[in-house]
Amino acid sequence: MLVARQLTKSYQSGAHRLTVLRDVSFSVRAGDWIAIVGPSGSGKTTLLGLLAGLDTPSEGSVLLDGTDLGTLDEDARAVIRGEKVGFIFQSFQLIPTLTAIENVQVPLELRGERNAAPRARSWLDRVGLADRTTHYPAQLSGGEQQRVAVARAFANSPRILFADEPTGNLDSATGERIIDLLAELNREAGTTVVIVTHDLALAGRAGRIIRLSDGSVASDSAVGGDGAVASDRAVASDGAVGSDSAVWSDSSVASDRAVGSDGRVASDAAIASDSETP
Repeated sequence: MLVARQLTKSYQSGAHRLTVLRDVSFSVRAGDWIAIVGPSGSGKTTLLGLLAGLDTPSEGSVLLDGTDLGTLDEDARAVIRGEKVGFIFQSFQLIPTLTAIENVQVPLELRGERNAAPRARSWLDRVGLADRTTHYPAQLSGGEQQRVAVARAFANSPRILFADEPTGNLDSATGERIIDLLAELNREAGTTVVIVTHDLALAGRAGRIIRLSDGSVASDSAVGGDGAVASDRAVASDGAVGSDSAVWSDSSVASDRAVGSDGRVASDAAIASDSETP
């Protein structure tokens, strides 16, 4: 579904060159739920932008459904995003002059969807906002705005959803509702989910946790049936994932969740990891 191969991202700052990501490789299967965690400045948000085709790497490649995004210009990448990708931003990114239903309609109309309004209304109903369709973002709470963003992200039936700190601006109760909603949509629609987060509850719902440190993959771990991080995965240069006996030593999990052979999640977990700001 998604393969990152030796991704490196650098920026020129005067006479200095700042490298944010270094030789990052891993693969994601269809239907997986992946959490990317790590301390502030580890490159999480930069990586998410590369995976979603919002930016291009300095070196390496990203393959989405077999298409190398780096070989496409921005217009072609935009077409791929419109057809296959959903994105949820921490800051919601709703258009303030459009109502909730109009915001959800945007990606559908850009794709030429004829039944954009009924489809948008259906998704707002699904996220519990049937009575807020004509409200503008300023008239909605933070949790309601994020639910509009979730509806917008799923409205075009993306094959893969990227989310950057989707609960970062929400209170714990609202954040839990967003987590439950993402889990339901992942389970029912089979949508692949890749999330950057420092939210312990949200990371704990993932079937796999990739931890970044100083721009590189420090660990790539599945969660075992007893809730412990079972093992790190060895990542080959082509992004393929194998197995390794190493354990993610700086994390602990309190949970009874299991991950099946198909990567699906059976129950909840809480993961203790570094707190961070994206």
